[in-house]
This record gives sequence, C-alpha cells and structure tokens, in this order.
Amino acid sequence: MAKKEIRVQYSGLIFFGAKLISVATGILFTLLLGSLSQEKLGAWGIFLTIIIPYFTLLSGALSFWTMRFVARDKEGAAKTGIVANMTIATIATLIYLALLPLVTQAFGLQDYALVYVLVATQIIETYLITVLEACLQAQRPQFLAYGLLIGEVLKVALAYTFVIALHLDLVGIILSLAVAFGIKIAFYLKNMWIELRQKFVFSHLKEWLKGSTFNLFSVIGDRIASVIFIMLSVYGHTIGVSYYTATQLITNVIAYSSALAFALYPKILAERKTDEVTSSLRMVLMFAIPMTAGVIAIPNSYLLFFNVSGTYVVAMPVLVIMAIDALIQTNAGFFTSILYGIESVDEEAKIPFGQVMKSRLFISFSLPYLHSAITLPIAYYALTHFANNDPLLVAAYVTGIFMIGHLISFLVLLSVLRKAVTLKIPWKSIAKYAVASAIMALILIAGHPVTRTSTLIFTGVGALVYLALLIAFDKETRNLARTMLLAVRNRMNR
Repeated sequence: MAKKEIRVQYSGLIFFGAKLISVATGILFTLLLGSLSQEKLGAWGIFLTIIIPYFTLLSGALSFWTMRFVARDKEGAAKTGIVANMTIATIATLIYLALLPLVTQAFGLQDYALVYVLVATQIIETYLITVLEACLQAQRPQFLAYGLLIGEVLKVALAYTFVIALHLDLVGIILSLAVAFGIKIAFYLKNMWIELRQKFVFSHLKEWLKGSTFNLFSVIGDRIASVIFIMLSVYGHTIGVSYYTATQLITNVIAYSSALAFALYPKILAERKTDEVTSSLRMVLMFAIPMTAGVIAIPNSYLLFFNVSGTYVVAMPVLVIMAIDALIQTNAGFFTSILYGIESVDEEAKIPFGQVMKSRLFISFSLPYLHSAITLPIAYYALTHFANNDPLLVAAYVTGIFMIGHLISFLVLLSVLRKAVTLKIPWKSIAKYAVASAIMALILIAGHPVTRTSTLIFTGVGALVYLALLIAFDKETRNLARTMLLAVRNRMNR
C-alpha cells in the first residue's frame, strides 16, 4: 500500500458525505423493515442485538493490531491480518451452525430457522469486512467511503427486490445484506491486491495473538454488558425488542458524525501528532449536536416516518433517551481513538504483555466491566420490580440504564486521557452549536410534521437554518465551507 500522508479533514468529509448519502439509503431500508410485522422486526432485533454479536466478538481482536501495524508500515501486516481473521471466521461460523438448534429453541424462534441459517454468511462477512476496513483505514481511509456507498446502495436495491417484489420478508432482508456486503468485500479486495501478494508474517501473528488476549478481555466485557439485551428480550419479549430496534435505527444517524474524525486515529498512530484533535472534535460536534437536538425535538414525527400506522409512536421516551446516549457514545468513540492513537507500547512491532497491562490501552479495555457493574444489577432490579412486563417500560428502562453506564464510562475515559495529553476543548464553538441547534429545534417543534414528506421538508429547513446561523456567526464553519468547496473544485479540475 503506497504510504501517503493522511488528510484528516479531507478524508473525514469524504466519509461523512458518504454517510449522509447513506442516510437516504438507510431511510429507504428502514421503510422496508417497517413493512415487516412487529413480531418479525422483534426477531430481527434479537438476531442483530443479541445472537450475532456473540459469534462475531473476535472480529476486531486481530484487526485492532493489524491496523496499528499497517499504519506504521510493517511489511506483510495486511495479508497476515486478513488470512488470520478469515480462519477465525470459519471456526466461528461452524460453531454457530452447530449451536443453531439450541439458539432458535432458547429464544422460541424455531419458525425462523431458515433465517438463522442464512445469517451464517453475516458472520463470515463481518470478520472479513472488519479486517479489510482496518487495513484501508490505516493508510487510505477514503476507500471506506466508496465501500460504504457500494454496500448501502446495493443493500436497498436488493432489499426492495427480495422483500417487495418477491415477498421474502425477513429472508429477503438477510439475503440483501449478504449479497450487498459480498460485493463490497470484492471491491475492497480488488483495491488491496498488491498487499495480498505480500508474504504472511508469522511473527506478526504471534504478537497479535498475544495482544488479542486484551481484546478478548474487552469483548467479553462487552458481551457481559449486553446481557441487558437478553433481559430486554426476556421481560419485554419481541415487542419490547421492536421498540428498541426501531429507535436505534433512527438514532444511528447521530453516530454517523463520528465519521468526520475516523482518519484521526491512524494519523496519530503514523505521525505521533495530536495537533488536529481540536479541529476534528469541532467538526464532529458541529453535526452531532444538531442531529441529537432534532431527534429530541420531534421524536413522534421520526417514529411516524418509520411506520405510518403509529405503532412505534409510544416509544418516544425510548427514542429521546437513545438520542442522548448516541451523542455520549459518539464523544466516547472520538476520545477513545485519541487514546489508542497516542499509545506507543507496540510501536516496535512487539506487544509486551506486561507493559500493555500497565498502559492506558488496558484501562480502556476494562471499561466494559465498569459499565456492566453499573447497569446489570440496576436493570435486573428495575425490570423485576417496576416494569411489570410492560414491553414499552422494559425498553425505556433498558435504554436509560444503558445510557447512564455509557456516561460514567465516558467520564472515566476522559479523566484518563486528560492525564496523558493536553486536550483543548472548543467550548466557544460548542456553545454556538448548542444555540443554533436550539433555534433549529424550535422551528421543528413549531412545524410539528406528521407525515413522511413534511418530516423530510422540516428536517431540511431546520438543517439549512442551523448551517446559515453558523456560517453567519462562526468563523470555523466558514473555513470548513471554504475547505469543502476547494476540495470539490480540485476534484472537478482533475
């Protein structure tokens, strides 16, 4: 892979642009999911949130170290990571298929056996996409934007064909994802052909296997924390899961703003510089804050957009809580990438076990256990004493408690990071974003859209008002607008 300087703002804007386009495809895909019955959407949520993560929990273990080695230009790192991750994927898929009868019976989903057989393709594709994107993000992050567009456009086109034209329902959803992501993988492989011709380096794999102990420690913590979703299924049943899934599909858009800084991590790894941290944080929050404000302002409108019959409108409290949680997690992801970037314990292509134990990486890997210790006891008590098996209450309690856990974990992360590096938080810019977002929210509330078309129109008007206010009163926004225009002109002149 040709070693080039990573342009954080340019790569971030390209990827965020692709994410914004994917908002449209995401809306269309959400509408297709909305055509499923509430029970089938709940079954989809159980697959998405509860079952699959247990079989893909190792997908990022070796990929984490692969990216760090590729960013530091270690020979053979990309090929070694890809081959190793595919080996793990094969083993995980075989285990999944062997346990399939027990899994479907445990959740009372024997009628969806065919769906869960097809899901095996998702396991393999998740492992392969994770490692391929880790390699590309390390040195050519803009290719992730191209892959995103390919996957999203094909996903919607195929879902429409399978679900609407062929009436395959949930099977059609799984097939559309499998085929779309398969083509996305082919695109990535084509653009990494040179790296695939390099040698497999066993010494890299040996170090990664040693380091993956810490990743496994972290993902086990994540899986323990996710027991709360099993509680959601047990006490809220498929209806409670459907409320959670519907609101999550909407708030996922807020997390897209983190794409604006996704090139910062490999940049810090490769160059050991943190001078672009403040500008990257400013850019992320410029979009994350108004997105959150918009969802909080008119949650009923977005839930009606998801399903015109009003089935999910009662889940407004869940959506508001999840929007706040999405903002917290966006910030946590940003600062985690900085912490990972500044850590140099593996800089010499070695992963010394003892030093990692004493490093900031280990503190970050331990945070899921803190989250579990906070959320699981509280969730169990709340669901058994106050929820009364009401699916909506169960979903609201789970979402709220999960948010509290994320907030406390984020504050601990921030405390650790501030001791390691000087962080300049752009409070003045954040205040401007908050004021402009509040004005935008008032416009949305006044409009109170109740149809899909009016929701789209008022969302667009609110976004224009927000951007107009920032361009008028914020110098950094004007500079960003000039950067974007310059990038477009340069592309057009090539």
